[in-house]
Amino acid sequence: MIVGLIVACEVAFWVLLAAGLAVRYLLKWRRTGLALLLGEPLLELVLFAVTAADLRNGAEPGPEHGLAALYIGFTVAYGHLTIRWLDGHAAHRLAGGPRPPGPPRHGMARAAHEGRLWLRTVLAAVVACALLQGAVRYVGDGATESLRGYQWTALRVVAIHGVIALSYLVLPKRAPKGEPERPRPPA
Repeated sequence: MIVGLIVACEVAFWVLLAAGLAVRYLLKWRRTGLALLLGEPLLELVLFAVTAADLRNGAEPGPEHGLAALYIGFTVAYGHLTIRWLDGHAAHRLAGGPRPPGPPRHGMARAAHEGRLWLRTVLAAVVACALLQGAVRYVGDGATESLRGYQWTALRVVAIHGVIALSYLVLPKRAPKGEPERPRPPA
């Protein structure tokens, strides 16, 4: 049941996002589009409530509960960034807005960009681990190995992403000759 709900939340995320952007830019109903986009966090609250109710009703903690926590953590950390990125592209394509700037491709600007993304991954792992620890305490003496395993998974993802982000700092890619290194515009 939980896995189906995770899939439904992911599908609903993209449907709400597409509907919000379409209403915002094609129909020019900015407030309605914003309301649809602000409905995104409700999906995570529903997933959290159903997962907690499932555990409260005596379900054995399993991979689906860990996956739900990871999904919520990822959405908390990267959801707003994803929406903002797609909103910029929709404004460019559908409303004649300026082309959104891409991430820097070279040098320390790229290393800083990768470092900021890594911090988002840390946030996702902190949220997921906190939810998983809450589930472990909630379940008590039950079989919580699966939940603890997902905590380690979150920490491994942070470590792997950290190594990748650090590689941009240690071995920065240089701009080709004649192309200036452009700093990232302030957000």
